[in-house]
Amino acid sequence: MAAELTVLALAALLQAFQIGLAGMVMNSDVGATWNTGPRDSQPEFSALTGRLRRAVNNHFEGLVFFTIAVVVVTASGQESAVTAASAWIYLLARVLYIPAYALGWSPWRSVIWACGFMASLVMLFATLF
Repeated sequence: MAAELTVLALAALLQAFQIGLAGMVMNSDVGATWNTGPRDSQPEFSALTGRLRRAVNNHFEGLVFFTIAVVVVTASGQESAVTAASAWIYLLARVLYIPAYALGWSPWRSVIWACGFMASLVMLFATLF
């Protein structure tokens, strides 16, 4: 399997981990009964829960863009050392983004996000030029 596809699979597993982590922390705030219920009302969450939930949503957004880059690279048969390295940089940035967001590392959270975004852009540009 191409390195880019391997990283895409790992990024999806990372997203699953993030969802579980956010849910676990949310359960400690509001309890499993609310979390498994209809969620008709919105309780007050801790800052950590809010940050972890926003990190999950942010990764969904980034994962769509990264997936497009991986599909373009692999469907066009243009896998290279540059695209593989960029994919791994994306994944590393997404791993680092979790504690950066959860712990409020400012401005590093934004710097880490930009590294992942740029890695996806490099993959796309590598297929066009």
